[in-house]
Amino acid sequence: MSKKIKFEMEFPVQASSDFLHHYLSSPDGLSEWFADNVNSRGEVYTFFWDGSEEKATQKIFSKEEKVQYRWFEDKDEKEDYYFEFRIIVDELTNDVSLIVSDFAEEIDLDEAKMFWENQIDNLKHKIGA
Repeated sequence: MSKKIKFEMEFPVQASSDFLHHYLSSPDGLSEWFADNVNSRGEVYTFFWDGSEEKATQKIFSKEEKVQYRWFEDKDEKEDYYFEFRIIVDELTNDVSLIVSDFAEEIDLDEAKMFWENQIDNLKHKIGA
């Protein structure tokens, strides 16, 4: 397997950081926009899509700022692959931005970016942003 490349994307979001954090870190929030259904047992989250399921561990670095997920299938990788959501609030304007970090193989990079654009569009639609 070839080495994956880290990429980041920034999305302006018209919502409070508290409200947005719920949709990024809770099973019911993630079920609204990211997967068909999400269950959790502690730090282990199970994501369901069209009859398939994948598990990930969740790590919240700081309340309402950063949430990271690492797929179980990537645990055997020597590299530290994950996807992460960071909420940034501009101190002057109070504008909220969502930074998505993920990894993809170079050949799949455009597709991965398009995936996140679509997913964040779904999120914005659900929260009315």
